[in-house]
Amino acid sequence: MIGGLGNISKIPELQKRIFFTFGLLIVYRIGAHVPTPGIDAAALAAYFEQAKGSLLGLFDMFAGGALSNLSVFALGIMPYISASIILQLLTIAIPHLEKLSKEGEAGRRKITQYTRYGTVVLSIIQGFGIAIGLENMAGPTGASIVLETGWGFRLMTMITLTAGTAFIMWLGEQITEKGIGNGISLIIFAGIVCRGPEAIISTFQLLSAGEMGIFFIVILIIMMVAVVGTIVYVESAQRRIPVQYAKRVVGRKVYGGQSTHLPLKVNTAGVIPPIFASSIIMFPATIANFIPHPWMKQVADMLVPGRMVYELLYIAFIVFFCYFYTAVTFNPVDVADNMKKYGGYVPGIRPGKKTADYIDDVLTRLTFSGAIYVSAVCVLPSILISYFNVPFYFGGTALLIVVGVALDTAGQIETHLLTRQYEGFMKKGKIAKRR
Repeated sequence: MIGGLGNISKIPELQKRIFFTFGLLIVYRIGAHVPTPGIDAAALAAYFEQAKGSLLGLFDMFAGGALSNLSVFALGIMPYISASIILQLLTIAIPHLEKLSKEGEAGRRKITQYTRYGTVVLSIIQGFGIAIGLENMAGPTGASIVLETGWGFRLMTMITLTAGTAFIMWLGEQITEKGIGNGISLIIFAGIVCRGPEAIISTFQLLSAGEMGIFFIVILIIMMVAVVGTIVYVESAQRRIPVQYAKRVVGRKVYGGQSTHLPLKVNTAGVIPPIFASSIIMFPATIANFIPHPWMKQVADMLVPGRMVYELLYIAFIVFFCYFYTAVTFNPVDVADNMKKYGGYVPGIRPGKKTADYIDDVLTRLTFSGAIYVSAVCVLPSILISYFNVPFYFGGTALLIVVGVALDTAGQIETHLLTRQYEGFMKKGKIAKRR
């Protein structure tokens, strides 16, 4: 692995991409500390200190701490994710969008443009809702969080937060295009990882104060290592369908005749399902938090991580998005048609529709296994930890996103290395992207 890292310095283009990515992530983290005007920072910090472990704490984790100090990036990238979900759902229902999705690069750019418009609209709605909610909030001492209420504060907050989300969206797109890895995923990754040092310091402070035993710390570390190991193992796991290609004679050359395989990942959707599921639950729950009504307060209390209603909804959305995202990104009919076109077939299965049905059946069973795995990783640790009253948010969702994004980014770096005939990170090709 050290040799693979050393080879990065031999490829100027890869170096440039990595430095570009780090540079934009630093810009993102600087912006997360630029506060929105008109807020009592001390009262807001005290309010979020009480909200740790709640849904607002979870939202703040995805925003990288930007919500707890109401920075210009307080909304984070969640409006973009919500807009992406809506566009993907509408692609199935609206023929025009379905046609665009099949038009290649031009169609993809048009859908991306629609996603940007949707992001701005959702940011305006959420920003306005947060501004109204902040006017009705107070810190533990009763101090008002907003210094001067009124339409001036509402409009300023709405414009500021919308501009911040639009800028984050632009940063993510620039990282994807000119950097390394998926920009949006890396921004979420950076927001989660930056909370790590704070969590470690808080843990050692509690340990030194005697409020947390060394035995519990050891259990926590063992559980984290076990979850990380499980994630790495399953994310690299594949179901390989054997494929045989018949020999073809073209002129004096013989093509085909070799045996290969069609690799299907156990978790085809990756980290998308928990991110989408969190985004779906956060939107109504966050609005309910900011509306001073008893019924809304009950809704907000039910949608708190660790509560049964939240966990059941979370699992249901994860399973749904595992199947939905897999169906959007992988078409068994197209795969079967391409295999048939080039003389490929699965031994014992007739080419064409029978092959497509077979691949679809295998993929359905794999997706079910992947959905159970993602649900277990995301839900079980948070349920167990909630009973031990851990003072900082830590759970499988964060670990799944961090490990999944790290593996994907490392896989892209390895692809760059191998394309230029350099040795990658692992000599035996353990990284999934290399297979």
